[in-house]
Amino acid sequence: MQREIVKVIKGVETSDGAGVSLTRYIGSPQLDMLDPFLLLDFFSSSDPDDYIAGFPEHPHRGFETVTYMLAGRMRHRDHMGNEGVIGPGDVQWMTAGRGVLHSETPEQQDGLLQGFQLWVNLPAHQKMTAPAWRDYKAEDIPLEKTEHSEIRVIAGTTDSGKTGPVAGIATGPLFLDVRLNGQISQRIPEGHNAFVYVIEGHVNDVPAGHLGVFGPGDQAVLRGVDAHFLLIAAQRLDEPVSRAGPFVMNTREELLQAFDDYRAGRIAGGA
Repeated sequence: MQREIVKVIKGVETSDGAGVSLTRYIGSPQLDMLDPFLLLDFFSSSDPDDYIAGFPEHPHRGFETVTYMLAGRMRHRDHMGNEGVIGPGDVQWMTAGRGVLHSETPEQQDGLLQGFQLWVNLPAHQKMTAPAWRDYKAEDIPLEKTEHSEIRVIAGTTDSGKTGPVAGIATGPLFLDVRLNGQISQRIPEGHNAFVYVIEGHVNDVPAGHLGVFGPGDQAVLRGVDAHFLLIAAQRLDEPVSRAGPFVMNTREELLQAFDDYRAGRIAGGA
């Protein structure tokens, strides 16, 4: 069964961190959540006033953060001593698990900073797992070229058999960066929710700067002319969600415990 676009979202301009300007698509009044996706932000500016303050140290628990850069450079640090810089085409996939203190700051004083941050929920049995940190450089991400497309395969496997480096993720994600001049198809399991974010051009009547949510089915057919977009999907968890700010748990009691642990310094302590 072919999946069709059932909702198109423009996004909401907002700011986060210490005043970073961005557009929020998932986690917005238009789309609170697309299980297991909790948030999708797109940031793009050549004005350092829009991004220079970055995201000072802040906690996370119960989900994963994915940062994908198109332009510019960001430095990531956490309380466990992990640190790195990601630039154009690089990906950081961080599993917060039971708790991480994390900061993200631009590694530049001017120029274009552009990219995405995606939050992916963890299933109940993994919410208190040990934190994990994965950095993938642009040259480590496979590129699949066809007559009509170029596909950077970050996670999952294309219908042609190219597999991305991100593995071992509970929700079995598909994360493709696609340039398209024609038509391609991609299998997406029925148990996955899926969306397309259009960076340039139009894809299936979804214009640039918009997110298109796919309905049910097991195959997506994508059509575009001089189009650049992300195709992202992952397994629905179908679990209760209790969330506030940087914490995403299954019950209110677990959420309150997360705040108590943060105030008592137990997140940084590994509790």
